Amino acid sequence: MMRSRVDQAPDDYLGSVGTIFARFDQQDSGNVSYGVEVDGARYFVKTAGQPEHDVPLLPHDERVALLRNAVRLGRAYRHPALPRLHGPIESPHGPMLVYDWADGDLLAAPSQQRSEPASAYSRFRNLPADQIIACLDTIVDVHDLLGRAGEVANDFYDGCLLYDFGAAHLSIVDLDGYRPEPYRNEMGRMFGSARFMAPEEFTKGALIDQRTSVFTIGRTVLVLLSDGTTDAPAFRGPTSLLQVAARACEPRPEHRFGGLPEFCAAWRAARPKALRKVD
Repeated sequence: MMRSRVDQAPDDYLGSVGTIFARFDQQDSGNVSYGVEVDGARYFVKTAGQPEHDVPLLPHDERVALLRNAVRLGRAYRHPALPRLHGPIESPHGPMLVYDWADGDLLAAPSQQRSEPASAYSRFRNLPADQIIACLDTIVDVHDLLGRAGEVANDFYDGCLLYDFGAAHLSIVDLDGYRPEPYRNEMGRMFGSARFMAPEEFTKGALIDQRTSVFTIGRTVLVLLSDGTTDAPAFRGPTSLLQVAARACEPRPEHRFGGLPEFCAAWRAARPKALRKVD
């Protein structure tokens, strides 16, 4: 399957080398992705979609740029929660990124479906608290790896989390927008889920740095282990972890942890207490 370049559109090429068993083409970004089986092995292939399809959120050339950034990330970082990138295949529609297939359900759900018992979001949040905390450990481990290298998170939310309920395994996907250094908010309201976004992600000209990333991961803790707030009665873990998440989600960046490594160290320092106190 792996070639450096092909002359066919992604649909045609992938259909010629294997069986397309899934297609994901309802993304706000305009990206189109595929599940492809080749010689008994399954892969996830991500593309920028058709060049003529310039959706309002992201034109094709910007989608291509994000995929090239995803190649940078995939080559630089390895973790069991990050599906392995085999490489890009250049096509007339831009790069096709070939990853190992990861089993599981995306945790993100539209707001009107989050309370439905059958949704992956609801099923995950109804898991025993210690299982959710174990998944948060994984998120912390990955962001410690990225944070120590200087990466700044962008557009991380529950739509980046794929959970295999049978194997109790969390995969983290779609980190394409992560950047290797701080930058300024040039948009005003940036891309992302408001439930996970820091105040500066709504303020044009504001500095976006690892303190912003700290806020996002803190909110991830509060969304998955609580009701999205720092209210103690709603939090399903120990007070030690709530205190870490609450500091991470301070409105003013200077009141948060100074970066992802500092936040991750604080999480781990609180974690042994959690093991004894989780319901």
